[in-house]
Amino acid sequence: MKNQSTFFLVVLSSVIASAQSFIGAWERDFTGENGDTFKSVAIFTDNFKSVATYNETKGEFIETSGGTWKVFGDTMTEKVEFDTTNPSLVNSKNTFKVAVTDSIFSILGTDVQFKRIDDGLPGKLQGAWLMSGRRTNGETQLRNTDTPRKTMKILSGTRFQWIAYNTETKEFMGTGGGTYTTKNNKYTEQIKFFSRDKSRVGATLSFNYNLVDGNWHHSGLSSKGEPIFEIWSLRK
Repeated sequence: MKNQSTFFLVVLSSVIASAQSFIGAWERDFTGENGDTFKSVAIFTDNFKSVATYNETKGEFIETSGGTWKVFGDTMTEKVEFDTTNPSLVNSKNTFKVAVTDSIFSILGTDVQFKRIDDGLPGKLQGAWLMSGRRTNGETQLRNTDTPRKTMKILSGTRFQWIAYNTETKEFMGTGGGTYTTKNNKYTEQIKFFSRDKSRVGATLSFNYNLVDGNWHHSGLSSKGEPIFEIWSLRK
């Protein structure tokens, strides 16, 4: 019994270590036939992941997908919550072989290989968050985060992506992402892609942020210059 327990703990520790090694942001660069540079950025938190591809040369959003994930040994399983290229895959599970080191993440049997950007640090807001409320004219309106219609923002230590989608209808409403910093209670984004309006690419937006009872209070001016006060809650 003692040997079985020891074996179980060794296996469990290996699984946890393998899962932890994916946490953070990863990047893949490739060149199109016309010479344009494309980037794919993958963000992994403890339970959720996203991958977004965009044309860096032209500032055009190409595609995104993501959902929940887990890894056991060299096998990763994901349950798709959004997929702009193949919406029919939403709510399905995919399983594939992977390999990971401190600096490289590969999908085995393909030429897909990502280089590490960060390991979740410094990451004051690292994690997957759901829009859970807004404050307008001093009044707070809370939102049920358990519904199929979600607005999620997923952050590594230095990268962010937000995605609006519906797992019931398999509808995708929009996304954007790029880099971010958190300094002196200022959350600052630099937009690298934006599905709704590529003219916003390159913009830098700065907001006030505070963590209140575990919730992220986010206020300032939107990309349209309109005042916003949003409340975000960590996904479990």
